[in-house]
Amino acid sequence: MPFKPKFTITPKVNKRLVEIERVRGFLDAIKLKDEWFADMQKEALILETHYSTHIEGTELSLEQAKGILEGKDVKGVKPDDRKELLNYKKAMDFISRYLGKEDPITEGLIRELHKTLVKGVRGNQAGPGNYRKVQNYVVNSRTKEVIYTPPPPLEIPHLMKNFIEWLNRTEDLSPILTAGISQFQFVHIHPFLDGNGRTARILSTLILYKTGYDFKRLFTISEYYDKNRPAYYKAIQSVRQSNMDMTCWLEYFVEGLRYQMAEIKQKGEKIIKLESFLEKMKNLNLQERHKKALKYIINEGRINVKEYQKLTGNIRRTAQRDLVYLVEKKILKIVAKSPTDPTKYYELL
Repeated sequence: MPFKPKFTITPKVNKRLVEIERVRGFLDAIKLKDEWFADMQKEALILETHYSTHIEGTELSLEQAKGILEGKDVKGVKPDDRKELLNYKKAMDFISRYLGKEDPITEGLIRELHKTLVKGVRGNQAGPGNYRKVQNYVVNSRTKEVIYTPPPPLEIPHLMKNFIEWLNRTEDLSPILTAGISQFQFVHIHPFLDGNGRTARILSTLILYKTGYDFKRLFTISEYYDKNRPAYYKAIQSVRQSNMDMTCWLEYFVEGLRYQMAEIKQKGEKIIKLESFLEKMKNLNLQERHKKALKYIINEGRINVKEYQKLTGNIRRTAQRDLVYLVEKKILKIVAKSPTDPTKYYELL
């Protein structure tokens, strides 16, 4: 039988789609310097690569992942964790070639993505680019309980063929919903021995990239999932518990994307405000290190003296003096991280 997903476009889904479209319009309309977009895209790529692989069990911290992706020699890292991270970045770079392209998504393309993601990892036992020939299981990593038994291997070619045929016939459906449905259906079929979750999230991103919903490549769908994994797994399980009705999963999926869009819009508005302010304050003669710190704050939300030192390579005294200067000029304000943390942090005023 052909694949025909079952779902309802609820008021909640509709509302989130409208909010996402507003941010899409905002991103199309704003005029930012290329360097801002480049910095934000780089940050988004690091976050997506880290969180998507972290969901699947890599033990890297965000800082370690960032160091590896920036080509630094990060010590004390498992070779497989490093390789998985670099593979994911390579796969993200690969799908960026499809921005706005109308070429259909094929099984061959998906196999290529899977090969890129798992090649050379964990003894090459995931069968890079090859559908599985044996039965596999989805196991709770904590309790070791089997929580899902995917279709038998003999059904994989037929299920994938039907899925791809549907995927290339969804002109009347929002690309956002197409991406959400595809992410679930791929995980449900579980066509590969390993790497199915990563491939599903990459596929979802590819669909958005191809259909004009790349949001300037500033979003990171996996961050939302990794920060509350129980909710992520519950949303996936809700489909199987509802006779394959995807409504609850789609509500979760669009909420995650909306959350990301809200963060992107907030960051964009901060940059616009900062650029406007800097234009008016040209007479301040801000140094490149000041501007570097302001970009860091846009991406990270705040900065402290130690982070300023690391970022600019200045001694502590210079870092302190610079930050005090930016506070005096009403560019930054001092905040406390928490009532129990005496460290001073600096945010945009």
